[in-house]
Amino acid sequence: MIRLIGYFFGLASMLFLVAAGGVAIYLMTITKDLPDYAVLASYEPPVTTRVHAGNGALMAEYAKQRRLFLPIQAVPDRVKAAFLSAEDKNFYQHPGIDVTGFARAAVAFATGGPTQGGSTITQQVAKNFLLTNEQTMERKAKEAVLSFRIEQAYSKDKILELYLNEIFFGLNSYGIASAALTYFNKSVTELTIAETAYLAALPKGPANYHPLRREKAAIERRNWVIDRMAENGYITAADATDAKAQPLGVNIRTGGARLAASDYFSEEARRQIVEKYGEKALLEGGLSVRTSFDPDIQMEARKALQDGLLDYDERRGFHGPVDQIDASGDWVAALLKLRPLRDVPEWKMAVVLSATADGVDIGLRPDGDAENPDLRSRGRIKPENMKWAYRDAKGQRATAKSPATVLKAGDVVYVEPLSDKGDDYRLRQPPKVQGGMVVMDPHTGRVLAMVGGFSYGQSEFNRATQAMRQPGSSFKPFIYAAALDNGYTPASVVMDAPLEVVSGGQVWSPKNYGGEVAGPSTLRLGIEKSRNLMTVRLAQDMGMNLVAEYAERFGIYDKMPPLLAMSLGSGETTVMRMVSAYSVIANGGKQINPTVIDRIQDRYGKTIFRHEERGCESCNAPSWQNQDEPTIVDNREQVLDPMTAYQTTSMLEGVVQRGTAAGKIKVNLPVAGKTGTTNDEKDAWFVGYTPDLVAGLYIGFDSPAPLGRGGTGGSLAAPIFGEFIAQAAKHLPQSKFIVPDGMQFVAVNRKTGMAANEGEPDTIMEAFKPGTGPASSFSVIGMDGSMSQEDILRASPQAQQAITGGGGGLY
Repeated sequence: MIRLIGYFFGLASMLFLVAAGGVAIYLMTITKDLPDYAVLASYEPPVTTRVHAGNGALMAEYAKQRRLFLPIQAVPDRVKAAFLSAEDKNFYQHPGIDVTGFARAAVAFATGGPTQGGSTITQQVAKNFLLTNEQTMERKAKEAVLSFRIEQAYSKDKILELYLNEIFFGLNSYGIASAALTYFNKSVTELTIAETAYLAALPKGPANYHPLRREKAAIERRNWVIDRMAENGYITAADATDAKAQPLGVNIRTGGARLAASDYFSEEARRQIVEKYGEKALLEGGLSVRTSFDPDIQMEARKALQDGLLDYDERRGFHGPVDQIDASGDWVAALLKLRPLRDVPEWKMAVVLSATADGVDIGLRPDGDAENPDLRSRGRIKPENMKWAYRDAKGQRATAKSPATVLKAGDVVYVEPLSDKGDDYRLRQPPKVQGGMVVMDPHTGRVLAMVGGFSYGQSEFNRATQAMRQPGSSFKPFIYAAALDNGYTPASVVMDAPLEVVSGGQVWSPKNYGGEVAGPSTLRLGIEKSRNLMTVRLAQDMGMNLVAEYAERFGIYDKMPPLLAMSLGSGETTVMRMVSAYSVIANGGKQINPTVIDRIQDRYGKTIFRHEERGCESCNAPSWQNQDEPTIVDNREQVLDPMTAYQTTSMLEGVVQRGTAAGKIKVNLPVAGKTGTTNDEKDAWFVGYTPDLVAGLYIGFDSPAPLGRGGTGGSLAAPIFGEFIAQAAKHLPQSKFIVPDGMQFVAVNRKTGMAANEGEPDTIMEAFKPGTGPASSFSVIGMDGSMSQEDILRASPQAQQAITGGGGGLY
């Protein structure tokens, strides 16, 4: 018997050795081509890039996989407990494979209990990072071998960190941090027990526990995780009971812009990031981008430009409905198929149900995209709230007599509620005319607001940065600045008289707007009244090469052809460039680099880009030891004499007070600026500034066409700036334009530019640089023989007075 037992023992030993040898050979075979687990040490998963406003609010996110990397030290213990209870309760005890876990999963499967994973967290890391998802014994064997090796190479916390940041939670969310935001719009540290348990339930099958489509199954799986947390001692039985009694509470957060009216700004930031670092860095690099965006300033700029566009557009009548649907059928479902302007939340899309002389009955599109809308909200447009729609396309006369002649049943239109309560609405329409606006800090170049058109939903084309338009007379300040920088003074006199310029065999005869001439006038009067003839003569006297040099120095053009017609703003540039150029004048002549991005940090928090280039060696002192305040060294290039900048500003204040923008801007702050109108009134401009803010805009059709007589910068653009600055002033300090040391002020006659006697009428205190002052004799720039002395004297009584008073004659 003993011999027989020995025989079987020997046979078993032999078989065991053969089997062991076979397993060893098999393992040697499959481990030859195992992936290198060392790559886990340098693991950098695709992480979401997040773009923030200047105040830290989230503006936009960009990602292929929506993921936010969270170090294990930042993961709350409650979150760890939930995932360990749901996936691998023995994680901190086993060497990579949990034999009891395998057995428990098999028993649960055989008895029909809740599904339990047989793989440990380490095995899941091996599979997700290094292997495929194929269901084969070979893959499982490789997974086991890799798990042992990973456990030997990395700490448990490192393995758990890899797992929590890699797993897929559904809804395009990867990693626990992103899942917390997507499902509950919370940070990980804010999650409750119930919320944490639900997220821990998702990795097994996000689609199986969808919070909306499979809510019952989701709650059952969540409650199972809660029970496991209590069973493992992570929470009390009372905590578990309270957590299971809570509703699922999912608050799914959608992607896209987070701040109202930020779409154009976010897109500009996105373009600049891609230009600097590439598309991959944007979508996978986990960059943290802090922009210069100011939400309050943006909303004020947006409203001002929209109000101006709508005012112009509505004065030209109704374009027609947005669409047409069958109002007699299921009009709610039909409306839900149409996409409203999502970035104009003040408006609602509606369908006309009936139209009579007494008004229009409308049905309103439900908010959002409800799958089964029950409510059929209705409203009414009274005749007085749509009278603007009676006008013809030129706004010259009313061709419609009542609402019934404008709208009919089935017309899809936009309406705006007149109050929070009641059902009265005003008819609205997206304007055909467009425009762009930029608001900038002149001292830093930080772009605070950007409006690229009426609505990003209507058109994604950014007219603030992409539209190339003629600036017209808004270019003139740079010609005058060039003159003041090169020997002229604000009191220099230039001839305002008819002019013909012959070039290449062709005759160019520029005209003043309105056709009138004023004879000899000072530079101040020339810019205040925006005299074209004076500007051309001044540019001719200086030479266009000098004008081109200054235009390029200010960044208005990259390469400006030195053609005389360019002096009237006939070249094409952008609103952004014009606002940047005016900022140089506003800040005392310092060059600026406009930016929408303040700082960019990589996924580890290291700053890889900073807009601020000024130096401050003592700003990072380890402690305060009664030393002086840090001094910021301004190393920017001085592109314009500070005195010239102030003289230009002083003259541009005159534009607002007495010139082409007079009466349009009413604010208790010093304001300087310039209107601009291009040929045939195709574009209307205004760029203006206070000591601390610069804003510029234009209005025009995307395919340039006349705005109509009176479509000038003074009548269309300046009022928009006025509306904006009246609101923006609430955020600005009560500061004044800085007068450089050494600047002298002398009373001069507004017309002749000569020193004024005490008590003389029509005088102004003019700013002069040291060594300069009013002319001692009356001289005129641009006397080319096209106007006789008698004509000049008739056009200018002041010139007559100067000559007869011994002024020295005309030159």
